Amino acid sequence: MRSSTPLQNAPGVSGLAIQLQLVRESFSLDVSLQLPAQGITVLFGASGSGKTTLLRSVAGLEPQARGSVCVGEEVWQSDEAGIHLPTHRRALGYVFQEASLFEHLDVRRNLMFGLQRSAAPHEQRVLTDAIELLGIAHLLQRSVGELSGGERQRVAIARALATRPRLLLLDEPLAALDPARKQEVMPWLERLRDELQLPMLYVTHSVEEMTRLGDHLVVLEQGRVKRSGPLADTLSSMDTPWVEPQEQGVLLDGRVVERDQSWHLARVEFNGGDLWIRDTGATVGSQVRLRVLARDVSLTTQAPAHTSIQNHFEACIEADQPDAHPSQRLVRLRVKGRKTNPETSSVVLARITQRAWSQLGLATGQSVWVQVKSVALVG
Repeated sequence: MRSSTPLQNAPGVSGLAIQLQLVRESFSLDVSLQLPAQGITVLFGASGSGKTTLLRSVAGLEPQARGSVCVGEEVWQSDEAGIHLPTHRRALGYVFQEASLFEHLDVRRNLMFGLQRSAAPHEQRVLTDAIELLGIAHLLQRSVGELSGGERQRVAIARALATRPRLLLLDEPLAALDPARKQEVMPWLERLRDELQLPMLYVTHSVEEMTRLGDHLVVLEQGRVKRSGPLADTLSSMDTPWVEPQEQGVLLDGRVVERDQSWHLARVEFNGGDLWIRDTGATVGSQVRLRVLARDVSLTTQAPAHTSIQNHFEACIEADQPDAHPSQRLVRLRVKGRKTNPETSSVVLARITQRAWSQLGLATGQSVWVQVKSVALVG
């Protein structure tokens, strides 16, 4: 995408400040959040935890919600100051589970409808850049009925961007799509995250979407904030009851430093070590995100030798605790990279048996070797 597009040059946002309460007969929402000025903040939690209610309240679609919503220096709601902007006066784009397109209009005219809401309706470049960003130029003449589910969602997102929003709200935009269509749309959502200086609130209960797309994580439970923080830091915590045990693990941001074409592998360097992964064609120097599940990590007290496991590095046991099942133990390890600060190097989690913990004589503060059996390239 060009470096000086209207989408990128939209008025800056210094951050989101949200304090909202909503009381219903069988549910109450009570949240206080300070969120980043750009990137994707994932609202995560079980059905009924309040994710969509929070999104609708930020959009002004829940008139009974009380509190304040500030987007940068713009105050959209402040009960104390008597401010409550209606939805149409809030500079936001909203994308729903089902793409709410006008069936009687073709793609171009659906997008033009979005442009009419722009703060600068004559800026055709806003729409042009949205079309380029979502890769839908070849769809402009098609009727809505001829689009696949993934194409419909990309058009819906482009239409939301055509309003030149200061905040983009996405309410489970992939939930209605089959797995193939989800994989079709996710790269475009990654592109939104990486290329737009725009904050996004993204509702999902999918761990895959959370780990692939998120920058910041807000976990909701019964209308309350259970956890809020940078995604990688939050996932590396040992206290993640909102994630199924088999999905528990960490994210590592890395850079491709080598490709071994003879073995179809690529080496990714992260803060404290490196990992060999399947070569997917990523160029040397490109930034990637890796996911390492606790169930795929084993420990040994000696440097591994004569093993089929190719990824291993030294680490220090930082913490440990009994796991959900009494036979298991969860271990948090700090990677001991040669060129890194031991206090800021990467963290991995390992799930081992209590029997192994005892027989190996493991203890907090001990140095061990970590063996990683499987690494997933996220995105």
